Amino acid sequence: MYQVIGGVRSRAMRVLWMLEELGEPFEHVQASPGSAEVKAINPSGKVPVLVVDGTPITDSSAILSYLADKHGALTFPPGTLERARQDGLMHKVLDELDAVLWTAARHSFVLPEDQRMPEIKGPLKWEFVRSCDSLAEAMGDGPYLMGETFTIADIVCAHCLSWAINAKFAFENEALRAYLDRCRDRDAFKRAASL
Repeated sequence: MYQVIGGVRSRAMRVLWMLEELGEPFEHVQASPGSAEVKAINPSGKVPVLVVDGTPITDSSAILSYLADKHGALTFPPGTLERARQDGLMHKVLDELDAVLWTAARHSFVLPEDQRMPEIKGPLKWEFVRSCDSLAEAMGDGPYLMGETFTIADIVCAHCLSWAINAKFAFENEALRAYLDRCRDRDAFKRAASL
């Protein structure tokens, strides 16, 4: 059985959602980033951590890729053009949405107060909206990033869009709002969100 370490209000939500999509059993350990419990497994103190047969795997995107490849689900086969496109979209989300949100979070509450630059949030919000519009264009007409197929890229993207709403990063792109609603309407998302 898998063990997932990290709270639902962190990137651990991505891993919990993935395991719910797969229908795989797991133990969920609520632990805060930087806690002694997390640092005992991941010296950086970051969550999520997925423990598999006593071996910790860190970084949510690495964990999702591992689980997708291991179970042959929510991904396209390695070496295919579809997989290259899926990976490209996932990295676009990580580079252009996740990184912007994380930078804003760091300057809101993560960094020591004397290292924070609150004025950076304005340009980050502008950049986020631009990236959302670009992502909507890349998505095309499909209900998901890869058309009819729901993949790990959607888990990362929908998590970032949900994070953006909680962080008051407004985006008005109607296509992305409808996309987020579709993703959050999935039964696996609802089960993971209720943990």
